[in-house]
Amino acid sequence: MTDTPIKTRREGGILEVTLDRPKANAIDLATSRIMGDIFADFRDDPELRVAIITGSGEKFFCPGWDLKAAAGGDEVDGDYGVGGFAGLQELPDLNKPVIAAINGICCGGGLELAISCDMILAAEHASFALPEIRSGTVADAASIKLPKRIPYHVAMDMLLTGRWLDAEEAHRWGLVNRIIPRDALMDEAWDLARLLESGPPLVFAAIKEVVREAEDMKFQDAMDKITGRKFATVDRLYGSEDLMEGFNAFAEKRDPVWKGK
Repeated sequence: MTDTPIKTRREGGILEVTLDRPKANAIDLATSRIMGDIFADFRDDPELRVAIITGSGEKFFCPGWDLKAAAGGDEVDGDYGVGGFAGLQELPDLNKPVIAAINGICCGGGLELAISCDMILAAEHASFALPEIRSGTVADAASIKLPKRIPYHVAMDMLLTGRWLDAEEAHRWGLVNRIIPRDALMDEAWDLARLLESGPPLVFAAIKEVVREAEDMKFQDAMDKITGRKFATVDRLYGSEDLMEGFNAFAEKRDPVWKGK
């Protein structure tokens, strides 16, 4: 554990990161820099394979930017740290899975943090919005990402009106993977994390790099880059012990033992 606005728990190859800034888990510049360091360390630690991000309490996951800190002098274009806002939004080369466990209100930059993750589990009472329109600013990352994640017109509705989605509607539009009873949220998140921890880390790394880099590429260009081993993670995978371990385990009808090399 750490005596900071961010609490961490490590178990095996899993890192749990908890926003803990009463009353609402809002993120100021200092907190964002701490999160950036935590997620950069997670990225660079070969023993860690998956992360969970959640908020303390049951009311708020995260409302995003700390407007009180902004009123007190934190600049909107200030130094957010190595990973950009909340440590994940612009963190380069993060090729490990990250799960968001949404335990309450998830809005503004908190929603942008959630959609920077690979999977989103939501407690049944969770709610989602982009209320920036009401404070005269733009939800910058959400304006870029959200129309690619859910139907365009639903994303524009959220961006232009600031209206709230409950967990059921968020699930219906594909914004979240699953809705979980509030008392079971973290157990489910850890179960999913343990499943991912047991998976092939080099394959996960290749999946994340290909998905990220191919987003703006033509299909054939991306395929040629994969088959030509021009993605660093794909090249590493195709020359790895784990690749042969997967083949051998299948042929021998046993569970593979992944070494990440």
